[in-house]
This record gives sequence, structure tokens and C-alpha cells, in this order.
Amino acid sequence: MVDKKKKSNRAKRVFVNNIDTYSSKYIAKFLSTCIVGSSLEEADTDEDGLGVDEPKLQDPKLQNRTFKIVGSVSNNEVAKPNFALECYSSQNREQLLPRLLECDVIVYNISENATSGLVDEAMWAISALHSEMERFTSQKIFILISSVMTWAMSKPIDPNDPEIPLTEEDYRRKKPHPNFKEHAKAEKTVIKLGKTLKSKLSSYVVTAGVQYGMGENLLHYFFKASWLGESAMVPVFGTGTNVIPTIHVSDLACVIQNVIDHKPKTQCFIAVDDSKNTFEDIVKTISFVLGQGKIEKVPKEQAYLTKALTEVEGEYLNVNLRLEAVLLKDSFNIRWVSETGIIDSINWVVEEYKQLRQLQPIKICVLGPPAVGKSTVAEKLCKHYKLHHVRLRDVIDEKISQLVETVKWGQQEGSREEYVRNAQDQLDSLNDSMQRNEGRLGKELLYLIMREKLNSKPCKNQGFVLDGFPKTYDQAKELFYDEDMELNHTTSRMPSYNKNIIPEFIFLLEASDDFLKERVQNLPPSLADDKRYSQDKYLSRLKRYRKANVEEETVLHYFDELEIHPDVIEVNSAGDTEYSAVMDSILRVAGHPRNYGPTPAEREEMKKKAEEERSRQVVLETAERKRWEAETTAKMAAQLAKRSVQLGEVERQQRVLLEARSRPLRNYLMMYVIPLLSEAMGECCKVKPDDPVDFLAEYILRNNSHE
Repeated sequence: MVDKKKKSNRAKRVFVNNIDTYSSKYIAKFLSTCIVGSSLEEADTDEDGLGVDEPKLQDPKLQNRTFKIVGSVSNNEVAKPNFALECYSSQNREQLLPRLLECDVIVYNISENATSGLVDEAMWAISALHSEMERFTSQKIFILISSVMTWAMSKPIDPNDPEIPLTEEDYRRKKPHPNFKEHAKAEKTVIKLGKTLKSKLSSYVVTAGVQYGMGENLLHYFFKASWLGESAMVPVFGTGTNVIPTIHVSDLACVIQNVIDHKPKTQCFIAVDDSKNTFEDIVKTISFVLGQGKIEKVPKEQAYLTKALTEVEGEYLNVNLRLEAVLLKDSFNIRWVSETGIIDSINWVVEEYKQLRQLQPIKICVLGPPAVGKSTVAEKLCKHYKLHHVRLRDVIDEKISQLVETVKWGQQEGSREEYVRNAQDQLDSLNDSMQRNEGRLGKELLYLIMREKLNSKPCKNQGFVLDGFPKTYDQAKELFYDEDMELNHTTSRMPSYNKNIIPEFIFLLEASDDFLKERVQNLPPSLADDKRYSQDKYLSRLKRYRKANVEEETVLHYFDELEIHPDVIEVNSAGDTEYSAVMDSILRVAGHPRNYGPTPAEREEMKKKAEEERSRQVVLETAERKRWEAETTAKMAAQLAKRSVQLGEVERQQRVLLEARSRPLRNYLMMYVIPLLSEAMGECCKVKPDDPVDFLAEYILRNNSHE
């Protein structure tokens, strides 16, 4: 027995396919922390079936006894996970087979996928191993993680009592969903080939329920919809009365660990928790803890039309099965993290979801003198971080509107009298308080409403920006007061405060009085009246603010006592209307957003707007270029026309000048030369000399009377 235990504790090399996907990733990660053989018997500390803590893994002795993970990845661009010893592409089977042969355990997970490619690969893997098993020097284990969809169309054992669950004994009676027949075929192949020579190759089929936890996958849509709170109602696609068999992905990983350690004789296992929760109950619970607790039943087809779910996801969530994992409880030592299901474990499942998705609220308080720009900065912060803008006047108006609407709706719909009466009583209390205090709400009711707002699900989920409130030490003390902390920490010098609503960042926007007065004077009259920034009122408000902040106990002192030290940011640029410098300073302190980025639809819309902007810019640039070319052409044409006129004028002036200069010569020729030349030519014609030119020259020379 001792030798067998030592042999079982030998480090084993485990192959897991597609370790870059949700389920396989967490199964592989879990196994990488598990000591081989630790689930064979109950243990109190290290070997408790749940793996070992990170600090303990630093012990080389423990490291040598854990499962060594080798995995394939579906995306070659993904970096190798730190829990994996080696990673390979699942595309190349020729290279993959030698890797499988090097491993002691081969785990193929087809529970997440309905595509035939992954199922074909799993069938190829078991067939290839089966053909090579004569060469095995030790036993290899092949585990196929399949889906409850291979049981989806199974009929109840007793039609008169459909609540009797199906168990592993009913394996041969099961009928798969039409889209999961290949999964059922793969299960049969794995079971068949594992019976040939068990000493060389043993095989198992683990039928996993709908998996949840560890940041969520299939149920992620409902977690996200509830967390965002963009819609008051979280949709339930279909009637919601169907029972969904579920299992936390960590519990599924523990089942795989037990199969490897125990090497049971039975080949088929159902891996589900004890819950028999309906789809409606699951969504309602998620909505209650993360959102407003309201659901809305809509047709199943709407899930696909709105692209909320894929067709395969819709099939999973509309399965109606009652399964019971008898063999898990009888054969294995499973340290369940969620044995009774998601509804009973919802609080820590939600916390797990927030932590792994890094969805933590950002709580900010923006303070400062009137007109410094608190509301503008608060709005920009809310837009950047997707937070909720909490402004005193708006919160009061919102509360009154809600109560009025509740009373009105309740009277029309005939809701519970007590519910409507309670809303009416609250509304009457608010109105009475405002009448007694000249339109202002009494302090007690004011703090109650503000605390209710800060404790609301949206503010708890995403966070908030408190705009200009609280203004004094006493207001802060009353607003953030926590009675439970006061009872539990009576000896503490630190003021009692509610950790759920206390801001983590305090930003004080500061500016000189002269700067603020000048800013108010330059505001449009309508805006100044709306903000109560008229000259007399503003100076009075500014004076009260300065006086309140030189006392011994100010609102800043309150936060200092809680060791939440405010950041002072100077506002001194009248030209920075967008508060760019202020925002840069705040964002450096507050850090990156801690919520969801843009949705696919929002990314598509942003891409569309960017393309439209680029197209608009191209059109503007083209129009500008054409305008410039036209202006340049017109300018050049005008210059050419002007130059042509100038050249014409120059030519005219030259002609006039030449004509003026040539007139005396012409007169002389006409008077003295032309007549003598004509006479000489006449004589030449009469005489007809041998050399007419000499004759003309001599004739003119003899008869020229002007010499």
C-alpha cells in the first residue's frame, strides 16, 4: 500500500487542450497546483484536494510532486500561461501526437464548443493513442470532458414524476441534443477504446454541467447586464422554468483531479452540483445581487436578434435536465467550493467575478470654491470612468420623482397598499421638510437620501463622483457615518465611517478669489442666474466658503483623519475651458478605469464615427485644395492679363517713340532724296549704262545741290 502511494505521488505530465479558453484554462491552472495523489485521502492541510498555496509551491519538494501541465492553444498569438510547462498549437497533429505520447494524462475538453473540429480532434487523439498503446511503458489516462447537452433530450425515468433525476446508471438511456450528436459519438468512442487494454490505456468521460465562476463565461451576459445596470430589467430568454444542471469550474477541475488520482473502474461520470435551479431563478439572483433585482421574460429568439447570446449559448441555457452526480459522492474526495449551486454561493461568486474581471468601483469626491469648475470636472470624470454623477440637488429631485412615479404607478396598477402607502409617506415627509425649511430639505432626510444614493447598486458597482458635497466636517461625519463600526470600534480615535461609500480619492480644486470673480463676471447672464452666480449672491457664497475652510475642523480635516489625503489642484488658466490640465492631474492619481471598456456595438459605433470623421476630413481637404487651386489659377490668370496689358502698352509706347524719332528723317528723304533718285532712275532708263549702280551714284553726286 505504501509503495502504491509513493508511486501515485510521482509527478505526472498532464496534457490539456486549448488552455487559452475559459474552462480548460482554469482546469489546467488548478491541476498545476495540485499534488499528485492528494485526493486519495482526506487531508487537513497541504494535501486537501484543492492544491497548494503559492507560498507553499516555492518548496522544491512540493514542486516536484505537482502535475506538470502541457497544453495546446487555439490562438498562437497568446503568450504561454505561467502555469504551463509547454504549449503547442492544436493545428498540427503530426507535431501534437509525440507530445501526447510524452504525457501520463491526456485531457480533452469539448464541453465549451459545439463545433465538429474540436470533437474530431478529440476522437483523433484517443484513436492515435490507442494505436500506439502497445509501445507504452506505463499506463496512460485519457479523460474526455463532455457536455450535458448529450443528455438534453433524455426522457424522465418516470413520466409521472419528472423531478426524479437521471444518474450515471441511466447512461445508456440518454439522448443528445440534435446539435451535439458528434459529442455523444465521441463519448462512445472514448469508452470503447478505453476497454481494450486498461493496463496501457484507460479512458473516462466526464459529463460537465453548465460551468460558472472564475469571472464567468456562459452566464457572463447576465452578470455584465446586471453590473452595468443600463436597463432596469435583465432579460430571461424563454419561459425560464427549465432546470439547468450546473457546476463551478473549480469543482469540475477537482473532479478531473480525482479521476486522475483514483483511476476508478467506472468510466462515465456526471459532474454537476446538488442544485436544481431554474434559468429564471439564476438570472433573478444575479440581478438581485448585482443589479436592481428585476427580470423580464422575452422570447428566446430575441437573444440572437440582439446578439446577446450565440445560438449554442442559447441551447445550453434552455436545456431542461435534472441530473444527480451519484458516483462523485460515492467514489471521490471532492472539496466542493459550491456544492449547492450558484444561488447559494452567489455572494462570493459575484466577488470572484469582480476580482477576476477587475471590476472595482472608483469613488471620487470633488471639492472647491463656487465657480471653480467642480461640476464640469465631475462630468468629465464620470464620462471617462463611466461613473455616476452625484450632485445634491439632482439626488433630491431624483428621489422625489421616483416616489411620485411609484405612487402614480402603484395606484394605476393596483400594487400592494403597504408599498404605495410607504412611498406616499416618504413623499409627504420630504414635502413637509422642504416647506418648513424654505425649500431646503432637513439635514436628517438629506443625509438619508444621499446615503441611499451612494449605497445604490449602480454606485456600488461602478462608483461615483461626489460633486461639491459634503462641504463641512459635520456634513462629512453624518454622511459617511457607520453605526456598526461605531459599536465595534468604540476605542478607536478614527471617526466611524462606512467603507462602502467613503470616497477613495479627494480632489480639491483651488483658485484665487480674483480669478473666480473674473470668471463669474464673464459668464452669460442666463448661466450665472441658473447657478446663483449673480454678483451679490456669488460674493456671499465665496465668503462663506472661505470662512468655513479656515476653521479648525473642515471637511478636508475629516478625510485627513481617515488617512484619505486630498490632492490640491490649482485652476489658474482661464483659456483652458476643457480643464485639460486639471483632468490630466486627476487621471494620474486615480489611474486607469476599472470597468468594462466599450461594447462591440460601441466599438463599432466609434469606428464608424472615426471613419465618418476621416471621410469628412478628406472632403474638407479636397474642397480646400480645389479652392486653393481655383484661387491660384484665377490669380495667375489675372496676373497674366495684367502683364499682357502692360506689354501691349509698352509696345504701343515704343511704336510712338520710334515714329516720333523717324519723322525728321522721313521728311528729309521726301524732300531732297526721293525726287533726285526718281530723276536719276529716269535718266538711267534712257541711257541704259553698263553699270546702272555707278551711273545712279555719279548722277546723284553731280546733281546734289545740298552738298
